[in-house]
Amino acid sequence: MPTYSKVNNLTGWTAFLIAFITYLLTIEETASFWDPGEFIAVAYKLQVPHPPGAPFFLLIYRMFGFLAFGEGLNVAYWMNIGSALFSAFTILFLFWTITLLGRKLYSISVDSEPSKEQTIALMGAGLIGAIAYTFSDSFWFSAVEAEVYAMSSFFTAIVIWAFLKWDVIRDPRAENQYMIFIAYLVGLSIGVHLLNLVTLPALALVVYFKKYKQHTLKGGIIAFLLGGVALVIINNIIIPGLPSIAGSIEIFFVNSLGLPFGSGIVFFVILFLGGLTYAIIYSYKREKVILNTILISLTFILIGYGSYALIVIRANADTVINENDPRDIISFVSYLKREQYGYRPLLHGQYFTAEVIDQVEGAPVYAKGEEKYEIVDYQLENIYEPEKKTILPRIYSTQERHKQLYRSKLGLREGEDPTFFDNIYFMIDHQLGHMYWRYFMWNFSGRESDFSDAPYLSIFSTLQTDFPEYIQNNKGHNNYYMLPLLLGLIGMFFQAKMDPKSFYLTLMLFLMMGAVLVLYLNSPPVEPRERDYIYVGSFYAFAIWMGFGVLAIRQQLLKLKKGLAMAGIYATLIALPVPILMAGENWNDHDRSNRYFSVDAARNFLASCEPNAILFTGGDNDTFPLWYVQEVEGFRTDVRVIVLSYFDTDWYVKQMARPVNESPALNFTLEYENYKKGTNDVLYITDRLESLPLVDYLKLLKNNSELLKLSNSRASNINTVPSRNLTLPINQNRVDSLDIVPEQFRNLRIPQLNIRLRGNYVTKGTLMLLDLIATNHWERPIYFNNTSLATIGFDMSQHVVMEGLTYRLLPIQKPDNQEELVNTELAYENVMENFAFRGMSNPDNYFDDEFRRFTSNHRSVLNSIAIALMDEKDLQRAEDIMRLSLEKFPHEAIPYDLASGQSVPLLFELGMEEEALHIVDEMAERSVEMLDFYQETERAMDREASISMEMLRYFIPLLREQGYEEKADQLQVEFERLFGDASNRMQRR
Repeated sequence: MPTYSKVNNLTGWTAFLIAFITYLLTIEETASFWDPGEFIAVAYKLQVPHPPGAPFFLLIYRMFGFLAFGEGLNVAYWMNIGSALFSAFTILFLFWTITLLGRKLYSISVDSEPSKEQTIALMGAGLIGAIAYTFSDSFWFSAVEAEVYAMSSFFTAIVIWAFLKWDVIRDPRAENQYMIFIAYLVGLSIGVHLLNLVTLPALALVVYFKKYKQHTLKGGIIAFLLGGVALVIINNIIIPGLPSIAGSIEIFFVNSLGLPFGSGIVFFVILFLGGLTYAIIYSYKREKVILNTILISLTFILIGYGSYALIVIRANADTVINENDPRDIISFVSYLKREQYGYRPLLHGQYFTAEVIDQVEGAPVYAKGEEKYEIVDYQLENIYEPEKKTILPRIYSTQERHKQLYRSKLGLREGEDPTFFDNIYFMIDHQLGHMYWRYFMWNFSGRESDFSDAPYLSIFSTLQTDFPEYIQNNKGHNNYYMLPLLLGLIGMFFQAKMDPKSFYLTLMLFLMMGAVLVLYLNSPPVEPRERDYIYVGSFYAFAIWMGFGVLAIRQQLLKLKKGLAMAGIYATLIALPVPILMAGENWNDHDRSNRYFSVDAARNFLASCEPNAILFTGGDNDTFPLWYVQEVEGFRTDVRVIVLSYFDTDWYVKQMARPVNESPALNFTLEYENYKKGTNDVLYITDRLESLPLVDYLKLLKNNSELLKLSNSRASNINTVPSRNLTLPINQNRVDSLDIVPEQFRNLRIPQLNIRLRGNYVTKGTLMLLDLIATNHWERPIYFNNTSLATIGFDMSQHVVMEGLTYRLLPIQKPDNQEELVNTELAYENVMENFAFRGMSNPDNYFDDEFRRFTSNHRSVLNSIAIALMDEKDLQRAEDIMRLSLEKFPHEAIPYDLASGQSVPLLFELGMEEEALHIVDEMAERSVEMLDFYQETERAMDREASISMEMLRYFIPLLREQGYEEKADQLQVEFERLFGDASNRMQRR
């Protein structure tokens, strides 16, 4: 008979294969939306990602990129395989963790062999827990895309397993070796993601239970707190602290002693490494084993942390993507501390209604100058009204949208201050409830749909609710009938009863990577997307209890029939339907094969631009896929992509002023001294003049003219914009020679641009955009996507022309009676010949909320082009566009949306009645279903429900106008049933 060790290894690798094959079959074949586009691009060329970086992740995934053998289209696929592989290894170590804890529960020492029946039970427990986690919603999501969370989960899993292996080792020498190995893993994990560190307080209990014979609550708390100290040392002292100390010494050596750049860092490295080496030798000679182990462990943590050298090295190589440009010790520290993201108060702070009553100048902010480190700014500490501060602040934000949401969620009137009860209520209801418990239940109870803010499913909601077809047919509608939750709870109580020490360890892992992490992150009232992937560590711990559920069932079977030899097999078979159910429910909404639109949409944006263009984007999803297709696939590298929010930083503007790939450098009037950090970060609008020529203003600003100072005092270094209205004369001869205005818009040419600034101040980003427009002289095409166009600090909508997915700035003025200008020739050519829509017509493919949003954007653009063609009486090409829209984005693959509803009158006008009526029928049926469902469940009206209501209201007069009185009457009856007669009288007129 094989030994337990061999069976344990073979069964664990079986779990690994099941997971790896699952993820291979469902893997994304290209770059997903959100961060994977950025990570694949920066890993492919070892560039610098957003703070705090993930250098070890980049190094490893760069090697996976080699497997593409130079084929740019396969790079993303192979990097996604990297995530699948690390996720499968996570499952392997989860299996071994469950079996290790199971041995402890049965009190089977490392020198003893479990019985055959015990071995079967342990293997069954490991398999059920590991396979259930394999098919869990949140973990599966990260397992098939090139993001840091898959690799981070691997490090978390192997560190937990390594601590449990250390626990069963009896040889002190081997113990110390394993502890050093764990330290090295922790150090490496710093270069991936910091989730791993959160486990340290819980894992300190393993050390306490092993090293101390008598276990008390006080001792456990002390051990837990010492683990927290280790967490603080690594997270707050080693990671940002050592570079910060090095930076302070560097500034002293250069600024005070007059030594060359780098001298302070060299001194610090020699001093620190020398001191560490001396301490290790001292501890060895004096036979201080514990001190020696701690020091060597620290050394290996630092060796792992050394992967961060990649960030500084590559920043100095001036890579194309070089976020924050952390090329010196000062900028590197800022990069590690994520200073660009601001802060949220954690233990003590102000409510969102608190006003700033004073500002205190804090520590100076340095930047590397020509000869020394210069003070470019001072940190400012805001002093808030003391009566509006609290412990454990949960409701704080400076964003107006967040403030409105706080009031809405808490039922506060405008001007009403929240109470401490409101603060705690928000923490429990939203942060712990909506932002954690809902996600937990998604994984172990069920999920209503993949729509934003979808609730979880319970057996009670399933029995009490008759879900409409649009929810039942949603691939994200996953119902586990609470069986995974039940199995885990059974395992949790069983472990608590049979092995309290291991239960407390598992419980602390569950809480530290779940509820405690929620409190630490202090989430705002709304996030850009669902963030369930953050808490997969907590779900990992619960999967351990799911495995223990098998052991609990076995125990009950043995009570029913003592000596039952097949108890372990029966228990495994009883629990097996749970992971099978999870796999069956989750497969269709986790299968990402044959999806390309995340990349194709990016290609379509770039294809909408003329050669040598400049394209402004607004955020992550608008930008990261563009980076991917340019840096990895080499597509349209002549287009300079500019992230509008980054334009507020000096490092980014400086990067734009150099050539990149096939894109020449951007020209600016202002020089680095005019936009460096601390200079012209904010310019207040004073309205001293009625209008001001933009070119003249830039010259004054470049020369640091006293005319622009905030006050007459020469001590003031804050510049202003003396007028809200800036003018930019247009050289018509130059414009004509460039031939940039299409023939159809020649009559809309204007002699000058009149730019009206928004708000009370101009940010650096807005200033540099104005500079770019003025200095460009219309030579390079300047484009905006819809997000950036809506968020720039002045209104350009009157001077842009749609050429596809992008809006080009031209020296023309849109007539007041026209919604938007469209270059129909170019837009038609781009859409029909240059756009890609791979896989979007396949109803078997899974398209989540992001795909649906980008589809809606494309549908809306196609509507606009069709309208413009119809205005030009070019009905044939307008019909071509609408048929393309229906063909590439059919309802069967991607349900009709707001843009589809807005296309109905166009289809009627083009004689496409059948297609128009199909949209009306499908959308009306779904709208009535949705609104009925919202009323029955007393659910608050959200954006989707509001669109449904407006679509019904929109279709009724439209159908009457087209002569479909019966359909119009039917919809009117439904509308009045839902909203009452008075709300719809306007439809009868």
